[in-house]
Amino acid sequence: MASQNPYLADESSEGADIMILITGHVILTPEHRERMIALGAGHSARSRGEAGCLAHNCHVNVENPDRLMFVEEWESIDAVRAHFAVPASGAFVAEMRALSPQPPVIRIYAAEDVTAKLRG
Repeated sequence: MASQNPYLADESSEGADIMILITGHVILTPEHRERMIALGAGHSARSRGEAGCLAHNCHVNVENPDRLMFVEEWESIDAVRAHFAVPASGAFVAEMRALSPQPPVIRIYAAEDVTAKLRG
């Protein structure tokens, strides 16, 4: 029987290996807001087609609508290195830097699925 707790994922990901989790954000400006959102959505869509990309999503932060958030899941650090080497990825970061009043922030983690441990 499936757990009734909405914070617990289904069992399909239990026992998965370590993946790379990336979070990031960039500050939007009123004059470039639509362009930056389009760039972020396009970057995420392109990235999802790369080898080793499990998920890549762009979100406007509902608590701070001037912050564009990114959440990515990758199979391995090698897949992330390949992603960073794609010229379009470098161009994306450079354009976001030019449009934002602050440099983009990125954090990269090695993540383990602990769903089964929480159910324990």
